[in-house]
Amino acid sequence: MADAAAARAMTREERKVVFASSLGTVFEWYDFYLYGSLAAIIARQFFSPLDAGAAFFFAMLAFAAGFIVRPFGALVFGRLGDMIGRKYTFLVTILIMGLSTFIVGVLPSYSSIGVAAPVILIGLRLLQGLAMGGEYGGAAIYVAEYAPHGRRGAYTAWIQTTATLGLFMSLLMILGTRTLLGDDAFADWGWRIPFLVSIVLLVVSVWIRLSLDESPAFRRIKAQGRTSLAPVSESFGRWKNLRVVLLALVGLTAGQAVVWYTGQFYALFFLTQQLKVDPTTAQLMLAAALLIGAPFFIVFGTLSDRVGRKPIIMLGCVLAAATYFPAFQALAWAANPALTEAQARSRVVVLADPAECSFQFNPMGTARYASACDLAKQTLAALSVSYDTELLVLPRAPGPSGPPGHALIRIGTTEIVSPSALGVPADEARRSAVAFRQAVGRALADGGYPAGADLERVKPLVVVAILSYLMVLVTMVYGPLAAMLVEMFPTRIRYTSMSLPYHIGNGWFGGLLPALSFAIVAQTGNMYSGLWYPLVIAAATAVVGVLLLRETKDVDIYADD
Repeated sequence: MADAAAARAMTREERKVVFASSLGTVFEWYDFYLYGSLAAIIARQFFSPLDAGAAFFFAMLAFAAGFIVRPFGALVFGRLGDMIGRKYTFLVTILIMGLSTFIVGVLPSYSSIGVAAPVILIGLRLLQGLAMGGEYGGAAIYVAEYAPHGRRGAYTAWIQTTATLGLFMSLLMILGTRTLLGDDAFADWGWRIPFLVSIVLLVVSVWIRLSLDESPAFRRIKAQGRTSLAPVSESFGRWKNLRVVLLALVGLTAGQAVVWYTGQFYALFFLTQQLKVDPTTAQLMLAAALLIGAPFFIVFGTLSDRVGRKPIIMLGCVLAAATYFPAFQALAWAANPALTEAQARSRVVVLADPAECSFQFNPMGTARYASACDLAKQTLAALSVSYDTELLVLPRAPGPSGPPGHALIRIGTTEIVSPSALGVPADEARRSAVAFRQAVGRALADGGYPAGADLERVKPLVVVAILSYLMVLVTMVYGPLAAMLVEMFPTRIRYTSMSLPYHIGNGWFGGLLPALSFAIVAQTGNMYSGLWYPLVIAAATAVVGVLLLRETKDVDIYADD
């Protein structure tokens, strides 16, 4: 029967199911990414009384809030999906998310209604996160329960393309609107247009979903009177199922999530922040890689119907852990060769007493660094310069290493003594800091460190090739994922059981990756060190998954449990 199903073409009803579910999910991801891509502008519009650093921090906190509440949305809507049905639940989720996004487009700024503006904005972000917590599980389950046995990987792979296509659409909409209106008009009011346009997508998505029937699997258990009356307690209150939930999180979705966010979000952050590539250029190169990589979701989803879900996903995690460092080093060479040449020729080192060095993570821009080590690291961080830290050994006789209590920045063979603001009058400390930063800037320029990536030296084809490779890793871990999660749990509690590990993995392990990786880079000074977080999580998932997860491609999802 599986061979016969694999050989036949998709029926008209099945195409409608896949299209409706995928279109709605593309739309929801499009909504979600708009906010992240426009965070800097939103910070100025809704958190304007704060300084630039604090405003951006609070804008990103509002963005992170959407990720943090996703598991709670999974519980709320997963319970509804297992009790009243898949169709009506993901109708509710798309309405909540779509209307929340449209309201952001018409929401008055802080200058118009004061503190109510950021309060309403945060409330809308929370609603969007809750809705996202229910949308993915509903769409994936709906398609899987319609798919014939032996084709679930191929059918659900279309759902897996939606996150990437949503990101692609949001990038194109932002780039197109900004190009049409100009930067000033876009920053003033044009940023609202991508949010407002979403109402058209909402109407189309809801209209199509209303025409769908409930999934066959849910209709069957409902007709037999076997729907769960308490899906949350059944899912997480019984060890037999809770064990599978934990395995799905640790041995599957955690690694998938960090590979996914590294290949798309962190790669863009690395290009613009660490390699100083013009944002528009970086977005265009990423968009090209997304376009190249997206078909591989279908390739690996279909392949998983033949060779299994587990080997493809685990191989993706292993390749990510093994190749992230060389891949991002190659990305630096292709995107900003002058920077890599300068790093090889004029290595930057901070020499200091570790006891004087504070934790260099200051997202709000409010911390005031006073020690010589802190000032040295803060100066290099502000210039996005990668550096190593070594112990400062003070000589017995006066020498270039400076007096006790000071730190050094060594750029090639040039050493610059960092002043300390401890016990120094404020005016004198400011003058010393300004002179120090100017001296560091001159030494970096003399060492060949560029202020930004030279577009004439950027190798766009190589950059796109590397980004496409990272995208292929994303498709390996994500393409077969929906089918595997659906097959891991029984129909009566499937919505609740699969949604929670998916959204903890993607909302917390993945969604917080940019902030955590940035903290690691800020602490160590090495622009590649942020890769340790996804590398360790992907490797751990591979170990747990290989040892403890069972293959699911031949599971009969209609069987009674």
